[in-house]
Amino acid sequence: MTDPTLTATRHTHSRGATVLAVAGELDHHTAPELSRLIQDTSFGPEVPVLIDLSELTYCDSTGITVLIGADRRARQDGGSLSLVAVNPDLMHVFRIIGLDQLFTFQPTVEDAIDALHA
Repeated sequence: MTDPTLTATRHTHSRGATVLAVAGELDHHTAPELSRLIQDTSFGPEVPVLIDLSELTYCDSTGITVLIGADRRARQDGGSLSLVAVNPDLMHVFRIIGLDQLFTFQPTVEDAIDALHA
């Protein structure tokens, strides 16, 4: 059996947003990788941050806590954070625990960027 893996990368979209792309399983063992990427990311009013979860296959409570921390950091620094391409199962969990009231969700990175420029 192989260990679950997580890949978390950062790039700047051509329209200026910072995109954090997350792929694999976000859990107790892999969450530190995303946490480090978030810590090394600049948040502020001039550069919105998008977390692209289109390749996320699993997320436990530790992963949700990391996402909440990212949102808190964005708000404290006067920036914005959107979660992109959240799968239906995770969205169901967000609704159950009320996080659909905290996060901004968009279906795609392009939709998120369009919403920022609307």
